[in-house]
Amino acid sequence: MIKICVSGSEGKMGSRIIDLAKEDPGLEVTAGFDLDGNAELSIATCECFIDFTSPKATIEHLGLCERLKKPMVIGTTGLSEEDNARIKEASNHIPIVFSPNMSVGVNLLFKLVEEASKVLGEDYEVSIVEAHHVEKKDAPSGTAKELAKIVKSVKSDNIDVPIDSIREGEIVGEHTITFESDFDLIEITHSAKTRDILAKGALEAAKFVVGKKQGLFTMKDVLAL
Repeated sequence: MIKICVSGSEGKMGSRIIDLAKEDPGLEVTAGFDLDGNAELSIATCECFIDFTSPKATIEHLGLCERLKKPMVIGTTGLSEEDNARIKEASNHIPIVFSPNMSVGVNLLFKLVEEASKVLGEDYEVSIVEAHHVEKKDAPSGTAKELAKIVKSVKSDNIDVPIDSIREGEIVGEHTITFESDFDLIEITHSAKTRDILAKGALEAAKFVVGKKQGLFTMKDVLAL
């Protein structure tokens, strides 16, 4: 049984991760904490720490995991380039799964977009629309940024991939990438119905990363895509 600790335990994502983990016979939640909790004592109890909080909190928790030699799953978005570099550096000492989206479906979307970018030539212009709930602070979303990054890595870093961000209601997460030419239009869409797809992905990532010595992994590694 793998022992996990979850930050943001009173938030929407953290609470769902904990609820789903309690239903999994292969997992045990040893601790969960929020803003007023003792992060160090909580993290010390686990074999893997899961973090879906804020960039500032995530980087603070990263330092604790590094010192306590605890594997980490990071689903926080809105991280800066400096934050990303810090995570990469820490992965030299502990194993980390870091992904802009933990959903199995979204990671399949990444793969489909990569293949579409290879097949569809320069005649196609690419654009992205992403929509989330009003409480999501970062825009564009980490998923949308990753989609644009994938397209540019295949086609060219110099091409423009505009991203339109929508923040309204209780939308869990919707991403549509459009390839358009003078002759046709191709759209690939992923729409999340509940946050559970992210929570389930995070738990699979925890199972994957425990036992690793160090290294920076993504959900592609977890899902063997």
